[in-house]
Amino acid sequence: MSRLRLAILDLYNGIPNQGMRCIRELVEGFADQVTYDVFDVRVDAALPGLDYDIYISSGGPGDPREVDGDWYAAWTNWLDSVMAHNKEQERKKYVFFICHSFQMAVHHFQLAEVTERKSISFGTFPVHATKAGKQDPVFKGLESPFTAADFRHYQAIQPDDERLEEVGATLLAKEKIRPHVDLERALMGVRWSPEVVGVQFHPEADAEGMLAHFSRPAIKQEVIADHGREKWLQMIEDLSHPERIQRTHDTIIPGFLTRAIEALSSPATLVAGINNEADK
Repeated sequence: MSRLRLAILDLYNGIPNQGMRCIRELVEGFADQVTYDVFDVRVDAALPGLDYDIYISSGGPGDPREVDGDWYAAWTNWLDSVMAHNKEQERKKYVFFICHSFQMAVHHFQLAEVTERKSISFGTFPVHATKAGKQDPVFKGLESPFTAADFRHYQAIQPDDERLEEVGATLLAKEKIRPHVDLERALMGVRWSPEVVGVQFHPEADAEGMLAHFSRPAIKQEVIADHGREKWLQMIEDLSHPERIQRTHDTIIPGFLTRAIEALSSPATLVAGINNEADK
């Protein structure tokens, strides 16, 4: 059987980062089942067509509400075309949004308010699944709360329940409970459909890579200067614990890919794909 095609949408705007390394490594773990290409969305305004089966859209810097530039229009056109395809065709496309892409998708579909945070969310934090999230396959194998890597200047808050229902989307998770802080808890996960899901954190973050990065003396001092020693110690503890960041890394995106590959490789799906191609 031929391998499925996967597209990674790089929204990092040419900035060196750990996120793309982690996404590539996770995808390469499925090399016997998928081939992949990377599209530099913001530098080249490059977007994949509908000839791919699975898409992962990355995190990235900047304001997710920014609508200037050819790249933003290209990204939203890509997203709308995938959604339209999934409404019309039996053989679906599978999509996973990470952090910045998640915020852009929430903003595009007007599911919640996207705003700048009062201060950056930086480090490792507990994420609480909603009642629906506890039953959702994207978090299968994780307890609630689970630990996630979270680096955000922006946030999606105040979900619009009527709009969620209209779109058919479901809220899957919210950020940590802070009873001493009078601030809205951000949305941390949304499912748009059985095939399309996203999170507002970094499930691709690997404990070993992050531990090595944040243990470097220069990075350590920078984090302590900007966020305090307690924040650095908490992050190192979470990265060193096998049931925290590493469990999230090993569960969410690999689980998404496994389920997408199984669905797309099932006999009924293959027949639907053949029939759809024949009708063109």
